[in-house]
Amino acid sequence: MQISTTFRHMEASPAVRDYAEERLDKIRKYFQRELLAAHATFSVERNHSHTAEFSLTLPNGIVLQARETTEDMYSSVDLAAARIERQVRKWKEKIRTHKPHGGPSFSIRQAVISPESFDPQPGEDSEVDKAKAIGTAGKVHVVRERTVEVRNMAVEDAAMQLNLMEKEFLVFTDVDSKTISVIYRRKDGNYGLIETGASAPGS
Repeated sequence: MQISTTFRHMEASPAVRDYAEERLDKIRKYFQRELLAAHATFSVERNHSHTAEFSLTLPNGIVLQARETTEDMYSSVDLAAARIERQVRKWKEKIRTHKPHGGPSFSIRQAVISPESFDPQPGEDSEVDKAKAIGTAGKVHVVRERTVEVRNMAVEDAAMQLNLMEKEFLVFTDVDSKTISVIYRRKDGNYGLIETGASAPGS
């Protein structure tokens, strides 16, 4: 399986890329030779932690993701690939039988914002002081941001996708109501569902 790769804070390594391809290729057996689009991101942080992150897209639109960090890149690759394989084994029947619901998708911006953008500084006890501090600081500090595709899904498919991507929440367009909804994990183990009532762009 050919995968596209991104190396961050480290030199591009054909050996790491080939090793990741070999590990991910073992997952093909679950999909009866269906082609997979795959992307791998490898990064090394200042504390010398090595992170491997995989994202695989199946022909039916299902996305599989996993991310692992260890002190060795090859170990991170092994663990991330193993996580994806466990996901596939758990959900394989639903993955195989999943049919895309079609319909237009659209993109949204997802940002991670530093808590310092909102937390009051020492001595700032009131909401007024906090507001002044934010105003003085200017714009909020965005740590990172990315564009996320919002797809048409049934609620049960959204729950499956949430698990396969190992995310805390997922924004989707409900195929029944045709409105934007959010499914998320609750601390009690249940799923939460927010039905915004807002129509998807272009609908």
